[in-house]
Amino acid sequence: MSSQSQSGLPPSASPAIRIRPRDLARLDALLDTPAYRGHPGAAALQRELDRADLLPDGAPGEPVVGMHARVHCIDEATDARHSLTLVFPHEADVDMGRVSILAPVGTALLGLTTGQRIDWPSAGGRTLRLRVLDIDPAP
Repeated sequence: MSSQSQSGLPPSASPAIRIRPRDLARLDALLDTPAYRGHPGAAALQRELDRADLLPDGAPGEPVVGMHARVHCIDEATDARHSLTLVFPHEADVDMGRVSILAPVGTALLGLTTGQRIDWPSAGGRTLRLRVLDIDPAP
């Protein structure tokens, strides 16, 4: 793999991310599962987990994009608005806006807060520039 982040930016340009211990434990367990160990998105997710700052459970403050959080964002290049829920691979459903954590956009959104932005290449060579507008934490 190259030294670029999931967003296509050098690691130093990637936005800082934060993750809660419960999500970290669940995602580590996912990556240890034989079914996902060789998944194309597993290495990218592991890199994001390795660079994330750990937040204490129940810590006050701004919500972060974690598992089962609903993320409202805008593509700054087109002004298209999207609402996505970050889910485990077996829960993914594009028609319902449920994005797998192992999909490139799922991995890239993990740990972001309101106002942060990711750039990532999409099919057709266009770069999407998603900015997080709001986060509905997991129920």
